[in-house]
Amino acid sequence: MKNLVIKGNAEEGAIKQAENCLVEAEAMLLMADNHKGYGMPVGGVGVYRDRIPPAGVGFDIACGNKAVKTNLKLQDIEDRLESLADTIFGTLSFGVGGENKTTVEHELFDDPVWGESSFLKDSPRLKTIAQAQLGSIGAGNHYVDVFTDESGNIWVGVHFGSRNLGHSIASHFMELAGDNLNIMDETPHTLDVNSEAGQDYIACMKLAGVYAYAGRDWVCDTVVKILGGEIIDEVHNHHNYAWLEEHDGENYWIVRKGATPAFPGQRGFVGASMGDDSVILVGMDSDESRELFYSTVHGAGRVMSRTQAAGRRRRVKTKRTRPDGTTYEFVEWVQEGGAVDFDDVKKRIEKKGVVLRGASADEAPEVYKELSEVLEAHEGTVEILHTLRPLIVCMAE
Repeated sequence: MKNLVIKGNAEEGAIKQAENCLVEAEAMLLMADNHKGYGMPVGGVGVYRDRIPPAGVGFDIACGNKAVKTNLKLQDIEDRLESLADTIFGTLSFGVGGENKTTVEHELFDDPVWGESSFLKDSPRLKTIAQAQLGSIGAGNHYVDVFTDESGNIWVGVHFGSRNLGHSIASHFMELAGDNLNIMDETPHTLDVNSEAGQDYIACMKLAGVYAYAGRDWVCDTVVKILGGEIIDEVHNHHNYAWLEEHDGENYWIVRKGATPAFPGQRGFVGASMGDDSVILVGMDSDESRELFYSTVHGAGRVMSRTQAAGRRRRVKTKRTRPDGTTYEFVEWVQEGGAVDFDDVKKRIEKKGVVLRGASADEAPEVYKELSEVLEAHEGTVEILHTLRPLIVCMAE
């Protein structure tokens, strides 16, 4: 097989990473939102026979999107968007390494895998951290949004994964497989799924999947309660995960890293950048869909790195003089570079009628592709069911 299929435009770095993966993968597919990642490109789908690369699934195991449709209409909330945004942002927990302000109980913490996995049972602190973080959102491109669709229905959409639990699992098994944790342009190493390490990874990955689902469920439930509504429909998918699937009568491990499963009739929620429309789509059956192993995009796809967008902070030491004439060393952080004027971004987003809380320059609309163009490259494999216009966007600062 050894196919490399590319949808839309692909950056050279993503293509190189896909080619590296083909050393062990049967096929590599690049969705139109592709860009360079760690080992395997984001927007990449790897097709493996009896093997899984932990670096392919990635550090944020089971990162995914959930959207829920509520029984509310736009007129029910449009005159109180500012106060609702304040309550949502103040109630939920954002940020790197942050714990949830609310303790969330869940049966997943009774799963026997915690005691059966050779990795988890030797790392008891992970369970404590996971319990404290369940329902927290994290940072980066993770978000909680309130939308309205073409019929005025109110939706809530979220994007985040398994937090410290997933990162710790990924780091352990990447090292076990032989990967450098800063892997970029190397071939991701794989684990034999029938080996003890492979079975342990799969069990831990599945637990991280349950954890991510539980976190997104809690956040959606919490936001809908704040809005004063009820959930009447939901769309929920991982996009950093490995699935055992049958294609053309054969079983493969399909590793989707920043790619959404899109089997015929299967719905997905695909978010755009802050301030831009997102979509609910459904998979279709076609020759092209089968060539993509029933996969599609998970977002718009980056075109600018975080450092390019926001610049970097640098420690600067200067000499200062006290009133008595003595000198001392003063240290401060200085922001340097950055292609994005975030004050201007916030003004533009406000003019579009979007209430923004948190966020930063490295998540501005200009650092992403246009979602409509990305989806156009997948025409014939998915159908757009709903277009979601953002009303409230909440992200880590």
